[in-house]
Amino acid sequence: MCEIVGIDAMELLPRTNTAQADALLQSALSRQNHKIVVLDDDPTGVQTVHGVNVYTDWTHHSIEEGFAEESTLFFILTNTRSMGREEAREVNQEIALRILDASIKYHKPFVLVSRSDSTLRGHYPLETETLRDTIEHNSEIRYDGEIICPFFREGGRLTLKNVHYVREGKMLVPAAMTEFAKDKTFGYHHSHLGKWCEEKTASAYQAKDMAYVSLECLRSGDSKAVTELLMGVHGFQKVIVNAAEYADVQVFLAGYLGALDKGKQFIFRSAAAIPKLLGGISDRPLLRRADIVQPDLKSGGIILVGSHVQKTTLQLKLLQQAMPELIGLEFDVCQALVPGGLLAQAQRVAHLAEDAVAMGKTARVYTSRKRLDLAGADEEEQLRVSVRISDAVTSVIAKLKTQPAFIIAKGGITSSDVGTKALRVRRALVMGQVAPGVPVWKTDEQSKFAGMPYVIFPGNVGETRTLLDVVKELCG
Repeated sequence: MCEIVGIDAMELLPRTNTAQADALLQSALSRQNHKIVVLDDDPTGVQTVHGVNVYTDWTHHSIEEGFAEESTLFFILTNTRSMGREEAREVNQEIALRILDASIKYHKPFVLVSRSDSTLRGHYPLETETLRDTIEHNSEIRYDGEIICPFFREGGRLTLKNVHYVREGKMLVPAAMTEFAKDKTFGYHHSHLGKWCEEKTASAYQAKDMAYVSLECLRSGDSKAVTELLMGVHGFQKVIVNAAEYADVQVFLAGYLGALDKGKQFIFRSAAAIPKLLGGISDRPLLRRADIVQPDLKSGGIILVGSHVQKTTLQLKLLQQAMPELIGLEFDVCQALVPGGLLAQAQRVAHLAEDAVAMGKTARVYTSRKRLDLAGADEEEQLRVSVRISDAVTSVIAKLKTQPAFIIAKGGITSSDVGTKALRVRRALVMGQVAPGVPVWKTDEQSKFAGMPYVIFPGNVGETRTLLDVVKELCG
């Protein structure tokens, strides 16, 4: 039985030598020449990086552009978390084939990271299995295993004794005991990552047969022991990585790169920590208003809230109370059940939002907080309705004529749709983060509003006042 524990339980663990861990990883990275390709199932995966590009399509041109960059790493936004299973499978197949083509063209080996939710939601194991099958069928590459590492410190997601936890206040709650595990489409029952994998793979892979990298091993600084463990992995065996600090992951990756040097091949299924460290991305201070907002722009901003998780609802409630001067516009999701209802809602809200932004006021657009759950609907139908609602909410941004000083989109599907459908971004530069785990894109020249700051705010990130703090910073 996985129990809730106090955050102070981590104090009982042996401490990591952070300088040693960093030196181990930097030494290992200096010897590698692979292109790191991150397939991101929603736009929040760039929440730990800066100075890298994210592509919102996966044409041959975009993927080749990513391979041609000097940067070690680039992101492809697949947004597959908003898709049904078959569409997600087709997207991963297309991308895998085009990565193979680009790798051959540029004579560049690659490492694949399937970046997904740190609270374990997403098309797993479908995505990594599709990537493996497609690449193995069309090349000489053979994958020995799959590395599972959902650690994400900024969001309070830690893995201890193979159990994945979500930090809530001063407590660490097993992931399966949180609201995220009750997701209508991607729910699960186990917090122990081995048993979670067994559950998700319908027992095709047994928890008892998986490889586990313990904190004790990582905190001893013995990356060679990690390499030895990985050298024994075969048959797409699952490798579960425990981690409570970035230094834990640094030691693991140093060991992984040692195995890579010896010819072992792995696919990652991870949260946002792996791309940052594997790409050699340095830390940087949080962005401030002066880094983000164009000083000569007199228009207001717009905040678009689509996520329905409890954390978002609490953040929105505090924002409403603390900043009543914002123009509040509710989008009634129940209109999805009325013919033409979503279109009418979008037109009404877009008109009012346009007026607010043009007058220099910031608009707060949010979906009604009662989640629309369809009685008797299966997970695919529930997802389709959610996408219809997201499309309608996103169209509010698409209808804007005045460029806002900034846009904040709250929620994974919402932020992806705003970036790709409303703003028509093909390639964005990740500027950094405005709060821990809250990334900022700079839109490209071809987008609806060129060079505009776009804040991607995950639904499940931050404390109760984090959204308020970000809005205050950007409003000045």
